[in-house]
Order: sequence, then C-alpha cells, then structure tokens
Amino acid sequence: MNTFLRYIAVIGVCLIAFAFTTTKSYPIDGYATTGIKRLLQLERIQKDSTKEFRRIRKGALLPLNCIKLNLTGKQNSTLNELLVEDPEFSKKLKAILPSTRGYSVTVMDMTNPDNLKYAGYNERAGYQPGSVGKIMVANALFSQLKKICPESWDARTEILKNKVIRAGDWALYDHHTVPIYDVEDDKLIKRTVRADDTFTLYEWVDHMMSVSNNGAASVVWREAVLMEAFGYDYVSLTEEQANAYWKDTDRRELTQLSNDVVNKPIRFLGITEDEWRLGSFFTSGANKHVGDIGGSIGTPLGLMKYLVQLEQGKVIDPESSLEIKRLLYMTDRRIRYAYSPTLNDAAVFFKSGSLYSCDRSNGQSCAKYAGNVYNYMNSVAIVEHPDGKKYLVCLMTNVLRKNSAYDHQALAGRIDNLVTERNAPVEVLEETKDES
Repeated sequence: MNTFLRYIAVIGVCLIAFAFTTTKSYPIDGYATTGIKRLLQLERIQKDSTKEFRRIRKGALLPLNCIKLNLTGKQNSTLNELLVEDPEFSKKLKAILPSTRGYSVTVMDMTNPDNLKYAGYNERAGYQPGSVGKIMVANALFSQLKKICPESWDARTEILKNKVIRAGDWALYDHHTVPIYDVEDDKLIKRTVRADDTFTLYEWVDHMMSVSNNGAASVVWREAVLMEAFGYDYVSLTEEQANAYWKDTDRRELTQLSNDVVNKPIRFLGITEDEWRLGSFFTSGANKHVGDIGGSIGTPLGLMKYLVQLEQGKVIDPESSLEIKRLLYMTDRRIRYAYSPTLNDAAVFFKSGSLYSCDRSNGQSCAKYAGNVYNYMNSVAIVEHPDGKKYLVCLMTNVLRKNSAYDHQALAGRIDNLVTERNAPVEVLEETKDES
C-alpha cells in the first residue's frame, strides 16, 4: 500500500485530483468515453471491495486525464532535427544487446524534451512487422474519421461509439480470443470471433489493439476502406450496401484502394515504403475479397519516426495522436518486452507482434515462436516512469529456433537502466590538495 501511495504522489496533481472524485482508474475509466464494455467490467470489479484486483500492474492505473503527449513543445521540429544519433548512447545500446545478430533497435530518451538523445543499432534493417502493423490500421481509421468529420472530434468519437458492425467472414479465422462482457448479467467470456458477432467500432479497435485479434484488425481495415469509398454517407451505411460494394467493385480496384488507405497516411509522415508498409489483411476471410500488394515490412527507424510524431501530436492531429496513444495503453495484459518487472510501476504504451515459420524436413529444431525459417518478434513501446523518466523503444528481432520473449524482457530492463544512467545527476567533487 505504501508503494502505491508513493506512486500516486509522484504522478502528480492530475492523478490525485482524480482519486478524490472517483475510484475508477484508466483503462477502467475509459468506459464512459468509449463505451467499451470490458472496461465497465473492470470498473465494477474495482468498486467491489470483496473482490481482488491484482491483475493490472500499478503502471497501468493511470486515469484518462493523466495520459499526455510528451513532445508537443517540439511540433515545429523536423525528424531530421530530432533523430540525430548520439554516438556514445548508441555504443552503450549496442553493448547491452543479447546478440548483435538478428537484433535491430532504436531508443529515444525524452525525459528532458530540451535534451533529447537518440540511439540506434541496425535500425534500417527490414523485418516482417506482424501485429505491429495493426498500428497502421488504427492510423488509417483515425485518418478516415478526420476526413468524414474534419471539424469535430466529438463527432468522430460518436461514430466510434455508436456504429455497430457485424464481423462477417472478414474476421475469420484467428486463434486470439476476445473479451465479451454481458453488462446485464455481469458475466465475461473469452472466445474466438464468429461471423455473426457484432461490436461497436470502438470495441473492434480495442479487440485489435488490446488482445491483438487478427479478425478485428481486418474488420477495422475494412471499415476504413468503406469510409474512404462512401465519405460521410458511411455513418448511415448498411451492411447490405457495404456487401454490395464489395461484390460489385472490381477486385483490383478494391486491392489498390485498401493498400492506399493504410499506407498513404504513413507516407504523409515522411516514413518511406521501405521503412514501414502493410501489404495484406490479417485473415484468410478478408483475402477472399481483397488481394495483396508488395508485402509487409517494418524497420526500427520507420517505427521510431511514427512514435516521435505521435508524441508531437502530428499523427493526423493532436486529438487523434492522443487517442492512438491511449489505445496503446489499454492492452489487456503485458507480454514480452513490456512484461519486464523493471516496468511494473511505469506506464507502458506498447504493441507487440510476431511471425514464425517452421521447416522440419531439415532436422532442425522448431516450435511455437521459435521458427527455423524465420522467427520475427517485434515490440514498440513508450515508457513513462513516475519519476519522470520517459523514452521510446522500437525493437525488432529475427533469432532462429529460439523464443525471444525472455530476451526481450531482459533487454527491457537493460535499456531502462541505460536511460536511468544517462539521466543520473552528475556528482560535483571538490578538489582537495595533497597536504603530505
């Protein structure tokens, strides 16, 4: 309890004021804003003093109004000005990597926005981004929402809260389960998505980000394409009209439009197609309707360019940047990099992704998350400690025949220590004369 009280004290006035007015805490207090039902269940559990509430770490208890963008004072600074590598910082970063083979990483220390430090190792190397690409889908959705309602953020969130959408075959198939909460009966179940499932657009986005559901990602991407095709008429678009659009439009046209919807907004941010791109939907069901273009790729440099501009408030607009950051905070549970005990008290905004392939014909070992053909594991994270230490990390690896989750977790602790070391106060020692 003492640790938790100290945590509240360090966070500052916003959290203390929040504590005086309500017992809810983010992501739990997000229900009123988003209508995402799983948050209501967490809110009810926390209110019930007879139930334990230990699953969520202290660092995940920031209320909504305490989540801020850290580099808004640098909105006029360009990426070329901000991403200037510090040789000494990079040298130390390279020294703490478990291996230089199969590892690529970028780190920006933004503890002091007026004294940013950037480091990278092999940051231009390309990897299959896996579920990290879902950030691009969220970005596409918010880009389209701004097109539909350019003057009103409230109008955009009303669409997210009120538009109820059926999954269809686009959401099939994915082994990741989603949380389904019955508000009336106060019951939560977790299962895979079915074609007849309906959720609000906000809930589909949450399923995509918080539990990394592939079906949800395909549905959200589909809806972003429909927004581009129908403009403001999307608000009243029926499922029948949408199905007719997919059926009657040339597949090549649909494929190109879908590719443009997710990739063009990223290009506006100065991220090239060799630095980050998305080439295909996340489910075989979606691929019945839309083809692939160009494959998917990600680099630590491209991902870092995105995170920096997110913190600047330059991803679409400040409201969208902040909301995307909030969605990265609403993760159902921390895994891999974010699982590090070093980060227990820190707010961590992150997305993880993996993709592996096995070939057992060559006699080499192979297992889940330990592929012997390729074995991608990637993480992007914004880390904010209650003592004010803040930094960005983009980590991408391809280490064959090994589940790198533990190495990612261990590296998180080393990077955290590296940033701590950089921000440690310099002791000033008085000169003493030799009296002998």
